Amino acid sequence: MTATPSEAPDSGTGARDSIAAAAPRDRKVTIDDVAARAGVSKSAVSFAFNGRPGVGEETKERILQAARELEWRPDARARALSRSRAQALGLVILRDPELVSTDPFFAQFVAGVESHLSTVGYALVLQVVDGQDAEKEAYSRFAREARVDGVFITDLRVDDERPSALAALGVPYVVLGSPEGEGSAPIGLDDAAGVRRAVRHLHALGHQRIAHVAGGDRYVHSRVRREAWESEMRRLGLEPGGVAQGDFTGGSGARATHELLDQTEAPTAIIYANDIMAIAGISAAIDRGLRVPQDLSVVGFDDIPLAPYITPPLTTVRQDVFRWGNACARTLVALIEEREHAPIDLPAVEFVVRGSTAKVPMPSETLPEGNE
Repeated sequence: MTATPSEAPDSGTGARDSIAAAAPRDRKVTIDDVAARAGVSKSAVSFAFNGRPGVGEETKERILQAARELEWRPDARARALSRSRAQALGLVILRDPELVSTDPFFAQFVAGVESHLSTVGYALVLQVVDGQDAEKEAYSRFAREARVDGVFITDLRVDDERPSALAALGVPYVVLGSPEGEGSAPIGLDDAAGVRRAVRHLHALGHQRIAHVAGGDRYVHSRVRREAWESEMRRLGLEPGGVAQGDFTGGSGARATHELLDQTEAPTAIIYANDIMAIAGISAAIDRGLRVPQDLSVVGFDDIPLAPYITPPLTTVRQDVFRWGNACARTLVALIEEREHAPIDLPAVEFVVRGSTAKVPMPSETLPEGNE
């Protein structure tokens, strides 16, 4: 017979008060104090904090409330030793330092991850690397030194070798944004739906020359967004002719914008693969004497916190990166602890219309001086 933790009934407020008095503040509060205050066994407290089955939701909430009242948290080092775990998760980012420092995506994702890890006694080990060799070495060191219990794979690349390499190292992982990957517990959002909505919005405003500034071509999500733009253009009977390559940085967004506007038939609207490039594109267009959105409509992707406050406010595709990070953390911890995780419930991407898009300028309208 399998023993289950005792779930003795609540003994009443008066008993709780007397138990609280039994844990004087001149000594360290222990798991025994929490168990006594909640009216359960010590193993029930352990089960509740480790996310193991055998404790009902009402009892678990009583235990957590007792812990909060006594200001008690389980000792992370003791938990790690008892489980033979590092109590840490790894995130290796291979990106241009400029992008990591300026793109709020990473900060929002990490905040979402930490919002869960802080409640279960895990830490996040973050490394920013400058090449694939350094990236491989970081993963190998994680495994060799048992520094982390699992890792997050972001920026999935075309023909990415990381999932198979981590599987060979025996390191659990989750993949962000990929609909594929055996055993990878993929967690993603439908980027394509947001881009298709952007194309339809611009087409409804009368635009036909709708260009696209893509992100790095080696990234899966860049290709998904570019292919969604192209397929929706063709579905509407439009020729997807104007595309320029960026790398998600502001500098590349400005350069790509100038490249598109230098074409013989310049676009009347541009959809960018992220907000950073879109904001830089607006600045580049204004520098050329164009008005946004009267002469050029602009759409971004991500809905970063700055997007509503630029001039004009940016029309964009919104994704809840914070909740994405939280869901990834919950899934990876559950994978490491070999238990089922709660179903992933992420909101669909949302198209947000602001002031950077407008009806296509009529041929009779006169462009500002210098743009004839």
